[in-house]
Amino acid sequence: MSRWCASLTADDPVGQVAAMGGRPVPTREGRHALGLLDGPGAATGPYRVGDVYAIGEVTLHNAPELRSRLGADGAPGDCSDGELLLRAYVRFGTAGLAAADGMFALAIAERDELVLVRDHMGARTLFHAHAGTGERAAWAASTSLRALQRWPALDTGLHLPAVRSFLTFAYLPGRETLLRGIHEVLPGRCVRLKPDGTSVEETYWEPAEVADERPAAEHAHELRELLESATARRLPAAEPVGVLLSGGVDSSLVTALAAKLHDQAVRSYSISFGGDAPNELAYSGLVATHCHTEHQVLTVPGAAVAARLPETVALLDSPVGDPLTVPNLMLAEAVAADGMSVVLNGEGGDPVFGGPKNLPMLIHELHRDEAGVDSRARAYVDSYRKCHGDLPVLLTPGVLAELADAPPVTDLLTPYLAQGQMTSLLNQLLHTNLRTKGAHHILTKVERITASQGLEGRAPLFDRAVVDHAFRVPPRLKLAGTSEKWILKEAVRDLLPATIVDRPKSGMRVPVQQWLDGPLRELGHDLLLGGSARARGLFRQDTIRSWLRREGTLLPRQGGKLWLVLTLELWLRSFEVGA
Repeated sequence: MSRWCASLTADDPVGQVAAMGGRPVPTREGRHALGLLDGPGAATGPYRVGDVYAIGEVTLHNAPELRSRLGADGAPGDCSDGELLLRAYVRFGTAGLAAADGMFALAIAERDELVLVRDHMGARTLFHAHAGTGERAAWAASTSLRALQRWPALDTGLHLPAVRSFLTFAYLPGRETLLRGIHEVLPGRCVRLKPDGTSVEETYWEPAEVADERPAAEHAHELRELLESATARRLPAAEPVGVLLSGGVDSSLVTALAAKLHDQAVRSYSISFGGDAPNELAYSGLVATHCHTEHQVLTVPGAAVAARLPETVALLDSPVGDPLTVPNLMLAEAVAADGMSVVLNGEGGDPVFGGPKNLPMLIHELHRDEAGVDSRARAYVDSYRKCHGDLPVLLTPGVLAELADAPPVTDLLTPYLAQGQMTSLLNQLLHTNLRTKGAHHILTKVERITASQGLEGRAPLFDRAVVDHAFRVPPRLKLAGTSEKWILKEAVRDLLPATIVDRPKSGMRVPVQQWLDGPLRELGHDLLLGGSARARGLFRQDTIRSWLRREGTLLPRQGGKLWLVLTLELWLRSFEVGA
């Protein structure tokens, strides 16, 4: 298991790769160098087609279709997924990338350029950085943020606008990272890094709204076929498969499809927080019984969360303020311990088909006083209910002063919420959800945590064809009155008990405040009020103390806010980021 790094420079490119911790792999002589890194990942290479070399983390779900498109002489029958993707690119250009379906992050040494490719949905992360000018210009790229942080040519440090974005969204929803000068490649993009220090970004795939007024039954039938195909392509050959089963409709339909289509055992896994914590075990147990899966319930005590939170945060290239990260890691360990290499999940139903965030946004649209995309973007930010409204009292005066001239966080949303590819407001919201939370929170968290255990986490609902179809379905069939994801439920109604299909979404209720008052209390106080946090100078200590005492509001939400601050502090310590 490994990840990769690459460099483009006239000044010893192989040495630059080695400085990032990479083991250089053979390529043609020139300004490029490619290397493999130790660490959890799926990197292989190099792949070669003529004079073009590549290295990547590539898993394709439609390899037979790509082989057919290339023809009998286009791809050897035994070539790897990475080589197959490179051959599709060399033959068809970015159209070959668009025709692929899978999880991939690829670096291609082509002529005097370094070409970076990230998959359609953003399942695998990819970063790049630039240093120098003119003849001394240099580029470095990697699927590991830590590798780029080690690049000697880069003078990096804490990027304050990204701190503000993280506290607003609980993840970083765009190109920015917490390290100054390091940027993330967006999903569905091909970025050409040039030897003069310039770059060109090309979009090879983006979801597009298509008017398709067929009857609801026809849409549901086609969607069902696409869901079955997406699930079948993600099932491992000749081995059992795991499924993460919460009991909601999304994970339940994936479980039901896997049980229907797989010729091996299907094992389902659910979480319990023990004690009196609310849970959905009755629903997940009902689905497991209905689908005849081998079911396991994993109890996650608060003490385990406290003990394992630092190591879990350290696995992520960008922090995710999701209190399910440690439970996700423990689930991945349980699946790996059972000898499986693939675990399916139900992620994608909300951002693709219209989950609970969209209804309040539509209500806002009916009653807002101010017109324009900026008002809509501000409402979207407010709907997160994280720390955005608290920034004036949470961040220190010095940090606020440095952020005074930074672009507003709403700039990260306006490209998707403006009239453009999507004319329907609901589709604009889904596009935003897909390209922000989907790509920079859901998929990347799952990929890094499962990879740490030698697993591949696969999400059928994020399948490219499924997403394309979702934007052909009329909005009234996705959000039918107040019924969310209506067309998705209709497509699988015969697979599941009505209790599962028709119940309202409740979500996984995580006892964050109980953890912060109990097993995480000492860690939280030490980290957030200790010398390191004070020296970093990000947060006002009086506000942190007030939140730790649960003061300030009639219905305290400090637990979720403290979780974000605690996660950020742990991540900064792990990456040794100073003031």
